Order: sequence, then C-alpha cells, then structure tokens
Amino acid sequence: MTDANEAGSRPAIDRKMLEVLVCPVTQGRLHYDAARQELVSPTAHLAFPIRNGIPIMLASEAREIE
Repeated sequence: MTDANEAGSRPAIDRKMLEVLVCPVTQGRLHYDAARQELVSPTAHLAFPIRNGIPIMLASEAREIE
C-alpha cells in the first residue's frame, strides 16, 4: 500500500493487491471504487469497505448494492 498524498486524503490502494484479491463470496473479480473507498463485487452485489487503506473482506462488513 502507498502512503496518503500530501493533501492528507485517504491512503491509495495498491494496484498489485487489487489484481490478487477476489470476492470472498463468489471468488470473482472486484472493481475498485475510489470515490467510495470500496471494492465492489458485481456478481455478489456487495461492496467491501476499505478502511485506512486496508480492504475489509468480510461479507458481514459488506454493503449490499443493486
């Protein structure tokens, strides 16, 4: 993971980590939503939060999406 930028915003997510992470429910690909700081699983209809640059890959912590 990389450090936060000079403006003090949220830490950026490491692109290499995104390539290896999969949805814990479907094992499918995830899409990074930078604005919401989430990893989205379109197949499972879930969005997993990223807190302090760390993806929280627990279904119980995910937000349901349409």
